[in-house]
Amino acid sequence: MSESTPLVNNGNGSHSDDLARLKSYQKWAFFVTFGGYFMAHFSRKSYSTIKQQLQTDAGYSALFLSEMDTTFMGTYAIGNIVSGKLGDTFRPTTILAIGLFGSGICLFFICVALWFDFEGYSVALGNFFMLGVYFLFGFFQSTGGPVGTAVMGNWFCDKESIKNRGLIFGLWTCHQYCGDVSSQLVSAAVLDSGISYWWALLIPSAANVLWGFLTVRLIPDPYEMGIITEEVRLRHEKLAAKRADMEKQGLAGDLVEEIPPISFKDAICIPMVAQYAIAFGFFKLTNYVLFFWLPYFLGKEFDPVTANLIAALYSVGMMPGGIIVGIVSDLFGGRRAVVIGTFMCG
Repeated sequence: MSESTPLVNNGNGSHSDDLARLKSYQKWAFFVTFGGYFMAHFSRKSYSTIKQQLQTDAGYSALFLSEMDTTFMGTYAIGNIVSGKLGDTFRPTTILAIGLFGSGICLFFICVALWFDFEGYSVALGNFFMLGVYFLFGFFQSTGGPVGTAVMGNWFCDKESIKNRGLIFGLWTCHQYCGDVSSQLVSAAVLDSGISYWWALLIPSAANVLWGFLTVRLIPDPYEMGIITEEVRLRHEKLAAKRADMEKQGLAGDLVEEIPPISFKDAICIPMVAQYAIAFGFFKLTNYVLFFWLPYFLGKEFDPVTANLIAALYSVGMMPGGIIVGIVSDLFGGRRAVVIGTFMCG
């Protein structure tokens, strides 16, 4: 059962009034969800910017640091599936906020391990603690993508937004690159200032928790504010029809307020879902090798500050790509040819 109970439109507002309210709140929804995923990458990237310090100052081996990466990616991959289902079942902005709170707490615990030198006290304790924290970190980090995208889809549902969806989401996906760049700039500033390197973890930890309080107050669906545009009405009429059909079949009782979310089996049977998932997986393989290790290997030839600044250029270069692909997809009225062309050129 969902935590949220949609409000019913009182019928007093006209369609134009509802559309105006929808367009007005879209800016806030864009800002908060953009900031949420920004914070996710701000915290996610922070650890990779100080790998050299974790190795030389804290005593963690390069092999163990790669094991942390593997642990994170494993739980992150599983978490993306779980988080999407949680976002369908519970209030989406609550799930997003939990992800931000959890990410901030995980980074704080890593700082605790560095402050009290767990690795120096016992290698087994230090390694187990760090892997355990990063195991949880992957799950918390996974909430931003599927759930944040769903909230954006709820709000950007009017005809104008659908027509320009490629551009809108192309701009929105810059959140991750902005978060990466900010993390590298903060780490460069911390390392250049001479203060302890763990500040590069503590700053994004605090930022994630603060943004979580902002996110939990975001309204995830226009329907909850009584904003009933034509598109919102059609979406909820389909939900109501599906709910009624399920009740006739005896699949739902009087307490049913939301239809069950789509199953994993049904999702994978949607045309092109499996193919896109595999293709995107190969893209992520390349991206995350550079994401986790580029500052570290650049640090072999440059000082840590310069290495982080150079590595930031990789994220800067990715920003216009998503925007351009989004614009072209709008021009072609679809995304399939654009995505295929992008992967072939890459």
